[in-house]
Amino acid sequence: MRPHLRLFTGEEELDLADVPTVNITFGELLRILDDAHRNQRSWLSDFHNDDVAIPEDLYDVLLEYWRLRPGA
Repeated sequence: MRPHLRLFTGEEELDLADVPTVNITFGELLRILDDAHRNQRSWLSDFHNDDVAIPEDLYDVLLEYWRLRPGA
């Protein structure tokens, strides 16, 4: 399925309940984001303030990692 892009002009009220979601594996997401980050893709900043739903156990692991990282 080809992705559908929408031009957001700000004139419309964006209802998050109407935004379709897609499930992908964490590994697939990680590979895409890693490549985009390494190649400094500007579109990453477009989503900087977007909320992302993740499983609670992943959230716990990420918080612990951030707390225990070297130099923290």
